[in-house]
Amino acid sequence: MNAHIADEKPTLLLVDDDEDFLNALAPAMTKRGFLVTTANSAESAFILAQQDAPEYAVVDLKMSGNSGLVLVRQLASLEAGTRIVVLTGFASITTAIEAIKLGATHYLAKPVDADEIVAAFEKKAGDTEIELAATPMTIDRLEWEHLQRVLAENNGNISATARSLNMHRRSLQRKLNKNPTKS
Repeated sequence: MNAHIADEKPTLLLVDDDEDFLNALAPAMTKRGFLVTTANSAESAFILAQQDAPEYAVVDLKMSGNSGLVLVRQLASLEAGTRIVVLTGFASITTAIEAIKLGATHYLAKPVDADEIVAAFEKKAGDTEIELAATPMTIDRLEWEHLQRVLAENNGNISATARSLNMHRRSLQRKLNKNPTKS
């Protein structure tokens, strides 16, 4: 009987290279009724998903190896119905748009808790009541957004992005390693 009950739980794949985050989020999502599997890289997550495509996935954007965007595309190609939430500590408009285009259901900026993730899974449409920003983006934030857009256009290739921006690769890496400024 217990195996039958476990089969009725929706499957959830949690992917993040932060082990502490995974160790905190996995039990929280289990308590919310999910059958949780974890992976600490996009590559290992894709292997798990090929064996059994999850109904839900939470994918960190920035990991060593393949980025979360690559995994989003792979998961969506395996099972179009998988509801994918992308998490990131480096939120940008460009990466949010790319994540949605590639098949993500929603995009959340860290820090985030289990209830926010569950709510994101349940969202079927946009929110017309969301407040619009009262002030325009700062110059630093505009630069960050532009760098992210050009990086996405170059499929995450730092060298190609630096060439297209006519900037030294190490200078670009330093700018990308900084946390984005607030809008």
